Amino acid sequence: MAETDSQTTFPDIAQLRYEDAREELIGIVAKLEAGQAPLEDSMHLWRRGEALAAHCQRWLDGAQAEIERATGARDTARPDEPAE
Repeated sequence: MAETDSQTTFPDIAQLRYEDAREELIGIVAKLEAGQAPLEDSMHLWRRGEALAAHCQRWLDGAQAEIERATGARDTARPDEPAE
């Protein structure tokens, strides 16, 4: 499912904090693993889970990029100092 498709189908996910999206994803996985939902409900849960996983990944990618920018800026600020 493309990122824009998941945002259109589940627009509320874009507003979720990482922790909230992760907790909901954990709940969905538990429901799917239990195998008690009808097929149509399972497919909806699976699609929402995919959208939540993509949302969480975007959060993590953004955090990683921010860390790399911060540490990269610090590392290049003093190129004349020896590495530890």
